[in-house]
Amino acid sequence: MSDDASERRKEWLAKADVLIEALPYMRQYAGQAIVVKYGGHAMGDAALSDAFARDIVLLKQVGLHPIVVHGGGPQIGAMLERLKIKSEFIDGLRVTDQETVEIVEMVLSGSINKQIVSAINAAGGFAIGLSGKDGNLIHCDKAKRTKRDPDSNIEKVLDLGLVGEPKTINPHILDLFDASDITPVIAPIGVGPKGETLNINADTVAGAIADAVGAKRLMVLTDIAGVLDQKGGLVAEMTPKQARAMIKDGTIDGGMIPKIETCLKAVEGNVEGAVIIDGRVPHALLVELFTEGGAGTIIRGG
Repeated sequence: MSDDASERRKEWLAKADVLIEALPYMRQYAGQAIVVKYGGHAMGDAALSDAFARDIVLLKQVGLHPIVVHGGGPQIGAMLERLKIKSEFIDGLRVTDQETVEIVEMVLSGSINKQIVSAINAAGGFAIGLSGKDGNLIHCDKAKRTKRDPDSNIEKVLDLGLVGEPKTINPHILDLFDASDITPVIAPIGVGPKGETLNINADTVAGAIADAVGAKRLMVLTDIAGVLDQKGGLVAEMTPKQARAMIKDGTIDGGMIPKIETCLKAVEGNVEGAVIIDGRVPHALLVELFTEGGAGTIIRGG
């Protein structure tokens, strides 16, 4: 046997060993719903997007039921700027008027959603794009935020416009996909109390859907390794109590707070575990699910 053939054989054997090591985890997750919030750098990089699509196809192939919920903030911002439409944010939520929500829906339910669907289909899967308006999937209340005046101490209700908070999730259409080879890809658009179109934070939608379907895992892709301690080290696992303490003492701050709050709400509902994962790492989903060490920070219920 030539040296090249010998090296190839070693590579094949190494790959076989990896599959054998992953088998117990595949069995553990078989038949379970996995909700993945897809966004950040992972969605804007072509190579990472292709890797993500292959990961989703593999999860479906080995018996899991992945549900993808995607964001699109940078793409929405770019389109609004291109059309010279100004927008502002309050507590991380885009203030949305009628003109803006039409652009938001066009970008989220249109170009972004179909790009993800096409990537999964090109990788050998069978994906279908949806928004929360399809099949009455997501009914919302209008989101409200309050701000306390420091002088008068009076709390003022801030109007965010056409921004929603999920009130009810109708999982019927998602249950149908479980029994098929279809992977749903969901844009965070919902229906309001009067039938109006509402823009929803994608993390919030992913958490609400994970709770509604009783997902085994909620997996939130971010642009950092996970939750970091005060020395900058990765926290591999935490309880809800520990997570709240880290928010209180400032270890968890900024944009990570709403992500952790989404995870906490999910695990205090019907989700077994919620994970913050670095979406910049190729195949991070597979490493988290099918290896002992995992790839991010997991918060477990209980």
